[in-house]
Amino acid sequence: MASSRKIILISCEGERFEVDEAVARQSQTVKHMIEDNCSEGGIPTPNVSSAILAKVIEYCKKHVESSKDDEDLTAWDTKFVTVLDQSTLLDLTLAANYLDIKDLLELTCQAWADFIKDESPEEVRQILDIKNDFTPEEEEAIRRENQWAFE
Repeated sequence: MASSRKIILISCEGERFEVDEAVARQSQTVKHMIEDNCSEGGIPTPNVSSAILAKVIEYCKKHVESSKDDEDLTAWDTKFVTVLDQSTLLDLTLAANYLDIKDLLELTCQAWADFIKDESPEEVRQILDIKNDFTPEEEEAIRRENQWAFE
């Protein structure tokens, strides 16, 4: 299913990745650049590192090669995100959002949801490096108003 036309994607470090057009078109951002004839000389991805762009390309290649309802693809997706450390998962989530790759974004967001689902609010703040900017009184008022969420 891969096209013969090659597209160059350029990471924020300037590393160039040559991929089949079908793989590049998994990204809506890149797809629009191709359609607007802005792919000559390569498409820069200034918010995506080489390591993360390689992961994005690996994901997109697999999805071009497999059918949507392939059970093996679902298993592959699960393994793809579960072996990642938190930092890589975060960078991959941001890249999927920036490159507008809906399925990859949903996959990484689900991995985050699975990762934090049984954690307390304090543990989630620590994992995601979120500063608690509520005063103790404000936090207690929110807990009272939304008691159902803490059950």
